[in-house]
Amino acid sequence: MAITKDMSIMEVVQKYPDTAEVFMNAGMGCLGCAAAHFENIEQGAAVHDIDIDALIDDLNKVASAS
Repeated sequence: MAITKDMSIMEVVQKYPDTAEVFMNAGMGCLGCAAAHFENIEQGAAVHDIDIDALIDDLNKVASAS
């Protein structure tokens, strides 16, 4: 299953725990905040001014290696 920008942040981290480091390295240190439970990846990336396409690519690389 490929990670997409409309998936929730917590859904991805729960399914692929190694992706937490990708989120943190990208500047999304909010994995423990309430927004991570209802925001999708695209919304979180927009708030933090992160390139969504690059983030999705990095997340999928880590997920496929798991």
